Amino acid sequence: MKQHLRMDERFQRGAILALALVCIAFVVHEIFGEHGYLALRREQRDLNELQQQIQELQQENKQLESQIKALKSDPKAIEKQAREGLGLARPGELIFTLPEKHSEAEKPSATARDTPPK
Repeated sequence: MKQHLRMDERFQRGAILALALVCIAFVVHEIFGEHGYLALRREQRDLNELQQQIQELQQENKQLESQIKALKSDPKAIEKQAREGLGLARPGELIFTLPEKHSEAEKPSATARDTPPK
């Protein structure tokens, strides 16, 4: 009879251990699985970034729409675009264009520039 109780106790311990391992496996899967908690957090972060991009693009669209409206109806906006964008001037006006400043990395080296040809 004692052996029978020991077998039942061993079976219960084994069953509890197996159940605990299954539970641990489910928890690990829920955290690290394809549709687990970490994947959900990553998707939420991506969603927030996309929503931010959408807001920025909507703001840019509003600005462009206002520019289009101004260019269709405002003579000052048309003149500004013609002067700045196209480099146009009124008759008798002179346009002076200054060279853009280059950073030190873009400038040619002094030795290559000042070396006389052989």
